[in-house]
Amino acid sequence: PKDKPSAEGTVGVISTWIIAALRNEKFFSFSELNSAIQKKLLEFNTKPFQKKKGSRWSAFEEEEKSFLQPLPASPYEMAVWSTAKIQPDYLITVGKNKYSVPFEFIGHEVDIRTTSKTIEVFFQNNRIASHIRKYEIGDPEILPEHMPENHRRYLAWNKEAFLAWAQGVGIATLMVMKSFLSSVQVEQLSYKTCGALMKLADRYSVTRIEDACARALSYTPSPSLKNIQTILKTGQDKVKSEKNSDTPKPSGNYGFTRGADYFGGGRHD
Repeated sequence: PKDKPSAEGTVGVISTWIIAALRNEKFFSFSELNSAIQKKLLEFNTKPFQKKKGSRWSAFEEEEKSFLQPLPASPYEMAVWSTAKIQPDYLITVGKNKYSVPFEFIGHEVDIRTTSKTIEVFFQNNRIASHIRKYEIGDPEILPEHMPENHRRYLAWNKEAFLAWAQGVGIATLMVMKSFLSSVQVEQLSYKTCGALMKLADRYSVTRIEDACARALSYTPSPSLKNIQTILKTGQDKVKSEKNSDTPKPSGNYGFTRGADYFGGGRHD
């Protein structure tokens, strides 16, 4: 700065003028000391100049005060900057937690500003998202306004609601619902599939849904919604399983069964 020598000189004058004036005083608290310093500082600033009119205080009021700007609402914080490409789940990862950004930016690269308290996301120097930083590992921070319209429909639902409905339908439906909820890393992303299963019950009935889920589970421990839809469309849920299928029964009145000897348990010449 051009006026650095002048500023340093004034600091020296103030230090000497105030410290010298208070050097013989005794203070028993910082508040007492600060009060005494404020009085001497006001006296120093209102003291008339020797070679021109006015004082330091009047010069500040007339020449400098109008150029001052308000201090920031929050103190400056050190920040770490990074970049990321927004994935289809419209989440970014900072540390061990995930935070949402508006879904419109899927596929775009963004800048992430991380401080001790906040997570801010910028696209082309414009802030598009802001979150309070989390340190404990938990569910992703997803703001409703960041979600597509078809995802917002399921905000009223949660894991407990889906499981409670499935339990009311039957054990097979409950197992399928649990499979849906655990099939993705972000639980909320499975809500659309869970809701679709419930809609199938409105179309086909809860009884058929339970039978279709049971049939699907007999094929795979992790059935998809498409598996269940196919079973319902083709009517496979109405077909009895092999255990319960009709098998030929012996006819006539036989009072005996063929023993082991008949099937080669012993040789007869």
